[in-house]
Amino acid sequence: MDLTQLEVFVAVADEGSVTAAADKMHRVPSNISTRIKQLEEELGTPLFHREKLRLHISDPGKTFLNYARRILALAEEAKQSVSGQKPNGIFTLGAIESCAAVHIPPVLSRYHQAYPDVELDLSTGPSGDMIDGILAGQYSAAFVDGPPKHPELEGVPAFDEEMVLISALNHPTVSRARDISGSTIYAFRANCSYRRLFENWFAQDNAVPGKIYEMESYHGIVACVTAGAGLALVPASMLASMPGKSGVKIYPLGDEMGKIKIWLMWRKGAASANQRAMVSLLEAQSAR
Repeated sequence: MDLTQLEVFVAVADEGSVTAAADKMHRVPSNISTRIKQLEEELGTPLFHREKLRLHISDPGKTFLNYARRILALAEEAKQSVSGQKPNGIFTLGAIESCAAVHIPPVLSRYHQAYPDVELDLSTGPSGDMIDGILAGQYSAAFVDGPPKHPELEGVPAFDEEMVLISALNHPTVSRARDISGSTIYAFRANCSYRRLFENWFAQDNAVPGKIYEMESYHGIVACVTAGAGLALVPASMLASMPGKSGVKIYPLGDEMGKIKIWLMWRKGAASANQRAMVSLLEAQSAR
């Protein structure tokens, strides 16, 4: 298996036919067909279903396509990291939800203006998913709360953030975790670092949360808290941007526990021209 085979496979998957892929890659159709056949023989499974002049990607082909795209992106990233090329091509970027909604839109706008040859591919999700994505090569870099704890990661601080506790307006005042021990809370999945921070805040005061309901969005979390169904820990910047902010009480966490930093992280030794350009832009922003 080589990179050319992967490029041919991706082209056929994107175009849906050998002829169209051959035109796109400036090759003869017989060469494309041979490459696909060799790859299928090596993998031991058909990557496409043949139907007259069209090719329909198989289920194993769909799985392999995700890997092929990642391998090609990593190969291009490796090439850029050693060649000193200017930023260009696809820049796969990850970010936790609140950062993507509040902090990085102006940064991405400036990045696009400065480096129009770069195609930004942004994905969002919990911090655990973002870190796993960096390590797996799915993302070239990601905005995650830091500093990096995995030995294979490095990065730079990018934004300040504060996590605050929120309750319904008619909820009794909360001064410490014991005041709400056993209460229902709303949070993201277990691999979210903000959820772990919330659970640690309880533990440090010898308190425990009650039922934890897992949500998929901050809007859903704030709506549940506003209705009096429970409490939550949310980024202050995210809350400030939401219409529902007037329907909740806000409490800072004590002892600076809620003060965190968002970092741009990447895998050690895998810095690309695209990623270095993002770091330069962030450093210029912090110097203002």
